[in-house]
Amino acid sequence: MIKDFILPDIGEGVVECELVEWLVEEGDSVVEDQPIADVMTDKALVQIPAPNAGVITKLFYAKGEIAKVHAPLYSVDVAEEGESTSEAQAAYVAVEQDDAVSVQNNATAGVIIEEFLLPDIGEGIVECELVEWLVEEGDSVVEDQPIADVMTDKALVQIPAIKNGKIAKLHYRKGQLAKVHAPLFAIEVVNETPAITSTQSNATADSAKEQQVQNAGPVAQGKALASPAVRRLARSLDLDIATVTGTGKNGRVYKEDIERHQSGQTTAVVAQRSEVASNVVNTSSGNNASVANNTASASSNSADRVEPIKGVRAVMAKMMTESVSTIPHFTYCEEFDLTKLVALRESMKKKYSTDELKLTMMPFFMKSMSLALAQFPDMNSQVNADCTEQTFLASHNIGMAVDSKVGLLVPNVKNVQDKTILEVAAEITRLTNAARSGRVSPADLKGGSISISNIGALGGTVATPIINKPEVAIVALGKLQVLPRFNDKGEVEARKIMQVSWSGDHRVIDGGTIARFCNLWKLYLEQPQEMLLAMQ
Repeated sequence: MIKDFILPDIGEGVVECELVEWLVEEGDSVVEDQPIADVMTDKALVQIPAPNAGVITKLFYAKGEIAKVHAPLYSVDVAEEGESTSEAQAAYVAVEQDDAVSVQNNATAGVIIEEFLLPDIGEGIVECELVEWLVEEGDSVVEDQPIADVMTDKALVQIPAIKNGKIAKLHYRKGQLAKVHAPLFAIEVVNETPAITSTQSNATADSAKEQQVQNAGPVAQGKALASPAVRRLARSLDLDIATVTGTGKNGRVYKEDIERHQSGQTTAVVAQRSEVASNVVNTSSGNNASVANNTASASSNSADRVEPIKGVRAVMAKMMTESVSTIPHFTYCEEFDLTKLVALRESMKKKYSTDELKLTMMPFFMKSMSLALAQFPDMNSQVNADCTEQTFLASHNIGMAVDSKVGLLVPNVKNVQDKTILEVAAEITRLTNAARSGRVSPADLKGGSISISNIGALGGTVATPIINKPEVAIVALGKLQVLPRFNDKGEVEARKIMQVSWSGDHRVIDGGTIARFCNLWKLYLEQPQEMLLAMQ
């Protein structure tokens, strides 16, 4: 199996270093911890050891060149379990010879194969799920064309092409975990170096063919010619690879040959079992036929399905468990009469709503909450891990829970205290659209100070929301209902009523604080003129 060795972070902010000396050559067998190269940082000379035994297949830099941290330094064909480095080297040589003609032809045609390394998406993320390939092998792509959707534990990220070319290989299947700084796909691009002449190409091809003939012995001796990855696949299937007919040059066995061979065996076994079953049915009694019918009926029932919890759902599980187990939650509920606010919003909606700005109720909730937070800084604070320090946040970055296609996301509107209601509305529209598509920016998910969960959009009235740690409070909005209520004259009226449910961190917030804060917030929403007068 070919692996790229990624130049590690050597520390002290070093991002590149000079390749002083290669201690090996391409084609050399190496053992674990064997020195591979000397590199020079601006601090010292560092020796890079081999983390795995195998055969060196490619050295990415020449002596004296500058190597980048987190970029491939060299490639190694790693020796598989139960395989010696000499076997890996033999496989490597065979593969190199087998591919020599095509490599030369590619060079003559003016193209080279480049590996696209999955970039560091930030926030310490080391792997992500391959959600969807947006191209197929063989497709021609242009620079910046979307290639794949990958899911981190924060959001769905789209990976673009960095060059024009043709997709040569996709290294992962849908649903697999792709490693940061490892190849994601290979792309065939125009070779910027001079092309090899036709004469040179033919000479190289003839030489390669002669070498292949000279090294055809292992196949004749009954030892299959295959890469380590293919041999590992055969071992995992408990299959003698020597019995597999290879379709490559000199009988080299590919993964597809293994699968085709296995499929043929499976078909034969199924046919044999079918014949046996047919004989049993034909010679069995009525009772046996009844049992067979019951078995067929039982097998038609759908089986249980087990799926891994990954991506955003895995992060949510971890964060919610940590929040509940470390924060003493308490709940406070209140009823809001939003009749006047609904009328105000309706009168403004037709004038101000556009495709880029949806004037929903949420901008009013956020702006009025920000006005109340200015009077109750405890509600806009964070507590450190051991609850020895409380940080009062200057910015009101109010989050909103969004039920997206990738799971629960909580983007936040930054600096609500400095924005108008229309500016808040525009941000809410942008974040909602991004979150529902799963492509919200990581920056929009960070830095929240307090959160709103709009369960009412799905029909709920009362909830016990879980605090979005390290925040200290969260509120759930119930659905807006038309309910009968008594007015000041004792008359029954139809009013627009909403239930709100608070959860607070009882380490720093007491019942009195959250009740007084909620009453002020309620005043601004029930009497919109009070909200307007409080704005600066």
